[in-house]
Amino acid sequence: MRHLLLAALLGAAAVPVRAQSPHPRYDSLTRALPASPGLLTYYYEPTGEQLLLDVPRDFGEFIYTNSLAAGVGSNDLGLDRGQLGATRLVAFERAGAKLLLVEPNLAYRADTDNPAERRSVEEAFAESVLWGFPVVASGPNSDLIDLAPFLLRDAHGVARRLEEEGQGEFELDPSRSAVYPERTRNFPRNTELEAVVTLTGRDEGDELRSVTPDAQAVTTRQHHSFVALPPPGYEPRAFDVRGGQFARTYADYASPIGAPVVQRYILRHRLQKREPAAAISEAVEPIVYYVDPGAPEPVRSALIEGASWWDEAFQAAGFAPGTFRVELLPEGADPLDVRYNVIQWVHRSTRGWSYGNSVADPRTGEILKGHVSLGSQRVRQDYLIAQGLIDAYDEAGQADPRLLEFALARLRQLSAHEVGHTLGLAHNFAASTDGRASVMDYPHPYVTLTERGEVDLSDAYDVGIGAWDERTIKYSYGVFPRGEADSLAAILRRNDELGFSFITDRESRPLGSAHPAGHLWDNGPDATAELRRVAEVRRAALRSFDERNLAPSRPLAELERVFVPLYLGHRYQVEACAKTVGGVRFTYAVNDGSAPRVEPVPADEQAAALTAVLGTLTPRFLRVPDEVLALLPPQPPGYERDRELFDSRTNEVFDPWAAAEASIDHTLALLLEPARVQRLFEQASRDDDAFSPRDLRRYLRRVTNQRYEDPLRAYANLVRTRIFAHSLALATHPEASAKVRAWAASLASNARYDVRGDLELRSYLELEYQRWRRTPSDYTPAPGARIPDGSPIGSPGTASCPEIR
Repeated sequence: MRHLLLAALLGAAAVPVRAQSPHPRYDSLTRALPASPGLLTYYYEPTGEQLLLDVPRDFGEFIYTNSLAAGVGSNDLGLDRGQLGATRLVAFERAGAKLLLVEPNLAYRADTDNPAERRSVEEAFAESVLWGFPVVASGPNSDLIDLAPFLLRDAHGVARRLEEEGQGEFELDPSRSAVYPERTRNFPRNTELEAVVTLTGRDEGDELRSVTPDAQAVTTRQHHSFVALPPPGYEPRAFDVRGGQFARTYADYASPIGAPVVQRYILRHRLQKREPAAAISEAVEPIVYYVDPGAPEPVRSALIEGASWWDEAFQAAGFAPGTFRVELLPEGADPLDVRYNVIQWVHRSTRGWSYGNSVADPRTGEILKGHVSLGSQRVRQDYLIAQGLIDAYDEAGQADPRLLEFALARLRQLSAHEVGHTLGLAHNFAASTDGRASVMDYPHPYVTLTERGEVDLSDAYDVGIGAWDERTIKYSYGVFPRGEADSLAAILRRNDELGFSFITDRESRPLGSAHPAGHLWDNGPDATAELRRVAEVRRAALRSFDERNLAPSRPLAELERVFVPLYLGHRYQVEACAKTVGGVRFTYAVNDGSAPRVEPVPADEQAAALTAVLGTLTPRFLRVPDEVLALLPPQPPGYERDRELFDSRTNEVFDPWAAAEASIDHTLALLLEPARVQRLFEQASRDDDAFSPRDLRRYLRRVTNQRYEDPLRAYANLVRTRIFAHSLALATHPEASAKVRAWAASLASNARYDVRGDLELRSYLELEYQRWRRTPSDYTPAPGARIPDGSPIGSPGTASCPEIR
């Protein structure tokens, strides 16, 4: 019996015992939750509150970007569907019981093989820890962290933006925020995560109230992308100030003494030829853009057609047809997925800007994803512009087909323009002077008159990309097996030989910018001649303006919306022409031994431009025809005056003087701009024959000295009053020099006597002048009439009197 018991015990000892896992918590969590494998495997159960991310310990650096999947819907607030946030290079680093998400400082580097030299720069400048994750459990080769708190936050800065825009103070409400599983997905090279984020607070702004059901609870969806670094093989390309591209900039402290510390590379997609030495070759992988299926027809087809123009440029750069393609986004694809270049159709409560942005590798400038956001209201505004130019509706109430053709032609151009940005191209606002050389300019509709004096819309917008666009794509994407540096230099030399001009934003957008070719929404090589031509088209369209410009059965008051862009049809060409006054021509030159390229515009050109600009201040130009006034009743019940309409000081009745005043202020703000007058002084100090501030005053006096009888005299006195107000505004402008302020004060002193036939108004101006003389530093002129939004809406550079917006 004893032997049997011993045998039994020995037999039991021989049965293998299952070893206990050294990672029981890790095992239990990863078995209990559904796994989503991909770049970084995550575990998520929709009924739970955790989203566990499995981070391998050898994972290394990757790209992190966030975006706004569902926006707020107000152009003014700038929080749009599909808006991209920052793109960051990051890495997980273990620190005790935490994983830190660390962003190194790529703005300061040392491009060297010496690790000590690299470390010296890394330790000299701060890095950023974006988040700290307590380790939930550790596995054999990885750690589990809970990503939910990272996702359920205001990563996009919505609350900060609302506060900046005066809409109130808001903070995250975790109880109303959650992971959004429908757009949380995993792929081999990218992990896409999304959350519903609700901010609560006290609403204080009308903009927010106008676009939310409850302005005290603002709910958006915020998207997060973890993206694998692109494979090796991409070669950064040098940026040149003459090339027309955007630049990725950083400081390289390993650069040789005497060489620039700041390094600049262009932004571009990776594009390679199958046969690098061939003049024409297919691409290893074509560039494909996808159009948002939410865009309706015929908009969708227009977007595809316009964006597809870029294939012409890639063919000119040596690639086979089809290198650049545009298709419809596949069903079920997420437009924020970094694998897709997307043209997204975005709705807002008002018309607004469109954007072309990119997700790019922060190290090299390689574009990983192009993302275009096109505002849906823009096409309606172009339709409205055309509606005011022709007899838009026939006797049967049918819309003239030219209206839709006009709007879609602009939309094709806009699609090409914004895609151009996502290819790495900057604006070229001088391209209009080279015969529509680039879609990267802002085109004003080129509307002409027939021999019978009728408005012709047939050539309003160009078709296809321009000659400058082919040159920029060749610089960005051309393949040069025999030497890249020499080939790029040859492209730039050829651009110069072809006479191309390149002027971009900083020298074009400010009201006081100097370059006579650097302006937006214009046409033609001669801004002065074009302003005169635009004025003729405006005059012809105003003569024929009547009920036929409005769809039947619409409230007649809606005709005012059609009238506004027609009456102000000259506004952008005035800006273009005004830049000739005090203008300076220059190029983005390099030190290559060529002749100096900075010179003032000749005096005769400045005088001709000023004469054309001052033509917009004549009473006959400003007066609203009586026939039009008879067609503009007050806004009816259910319709309101808004910023798309002129101000009115006559209650609800249309105020023609307010319309004229807005136009006058627009012109005067351009001419009496501190930097412009300062340049006139500087030019005159070097050249006795230069156009001078004395000449500017003399030309203005010609305007104010003209005699008119009522009703034109009332408009003339309005011009005189606004010259007085703008002169005093310039005389107290904080950025104006003492010389400019003294000149403006003298102009104001003379202007107070110019009012004719209105003793009360003249006495009022005298009182205003004396009030300014007593306390000039505290003086603020009476506000002028607001000009309705234009380019396309609420743009910061809109011209108006600086102190009396």
